[in-house]
Amino acid sequence: METQRCKGCKNYLTVPPGQPCSFCYTVNKPKKKGSRLLQQIDGFANRLASNNHYAAPYGQPAAYAAGYYAPQGYGPGYYSAPPPPPPPAAYGYDYYNQQVHEPKRAVLCGVTYKGHPKTLPASITNVRSMHELLLKLRFPNASIRILTEEESDPSRTPTRHNILMALEWLTKGSRSGDSLVFYYAGHGAHVTDTNGDEKDGLDEAICPVDYSGSGKILDDELHAILVAPLPHGVTLHSIMDTCFSGTLLDLPFLCRINLEGFYKWEDQHSSHVSPHGGKAICISACDDHQYSADTSAFTGNAIGALTYSFTNAVKSARSLTYGDLLDNMRKIVRRAQQEQGIDAPFGSKTSQEPQLSCSTKFEIYSQPFIL
Repeated sequence: METQRCKGCKNYLTVPPGQPCSFCYTVNKPKKKGSRLLQQIDGFANRLASNNHYAAPYGQPAAYAAGYYAPQGYGPGYYSAPPPPPPPAAYGYDYYNQQVHEPKRAVLCGVTYKGHPKTLPASITNVRSMHELLLKLRFPNASIRILTEEESDPSRTPTRHNILMALEWLTKGSRSGDSLVFYYAGHGAHVTDTNGDEKDGLDEAICPVDYSGSGKILDDELHAILVAPLPHGVTLHSIMDTCFSGTLLDLPFLCRINLEGFYKWEDQHSSHVSPHGGKAICISACDDHQYSADTSAFTGNAIGALTYSFTNAVKSARSLTYGDLLDNMRKIVRRAQQEQGIDAPFGSKTSQEPQLSCSTKFEIYSQPFIL
């Protein structure tokens, strides 16, 4: 196609002369031959652009950096027009078109269930605590997706759809060496197992803000979207501050630790396919039959026992093994239970003990904890 600007909007034509301009619909006549020097300069600029952008049919813009679009055949040459603004993203700005690969990414989800009889206002505090910790651990703020009911962007409301799309973003395009984090604070639930992969006949699930209409997110779904796609060399940490969360990712091995710190790996006989070389680790608030709790015993303000114990254990030590982390978390939780008393909901017979499950067995007192 010959090099010619539109006489109406001054952009380069993306359609042949004689057809309406794709920007302002002005019909342009073929230009007269200009000076040989200008033709050579324009041709050189457009050859550079054509090396960096794929060809697209008339009327379909070619992809451009950072979510922008450039007319066909034109790019960052001397005479190329500035690109139009990016289209609105379906799930927040640049949600799926992040051009620079970031090896540390996270999704933080906190559901308060405003207006519900069993609202969880501490979920916001929990998310803020995790966000602060990840920033200290050098996770770029732009690579941390936060979903709460406080967000002004409707794509960041913790609905079932938005949570699943955020988790897809988290794992999509992962490479060896990446560190991924999924954090959830909200209600957990049991759902009757329909595919026979649960020993107790119950699936574990998390409850999005719209769960009553759109449904819960089952452990089978979380495994399929978070664990199964992990490529070789990628590590996923899932921190689940919710009830019934011991095997919430349906990982094949659950670490059982007694009060003295002795442990063994319990085979869950999961029917799920193991990740493709990646490693998935779940640190959860409690066993599958236990309840988790928010409590003011730690700070005077309500915060999740799992969230507080996890963030404080990580921040209080310069280096930790997974065994150290779990031991320290359990000590923090037990101390709070003792302070509140056995009659408090937080100190009931089904009170929580943080759990560790993984896609592979490992020596927990030798393996360093690294996010």
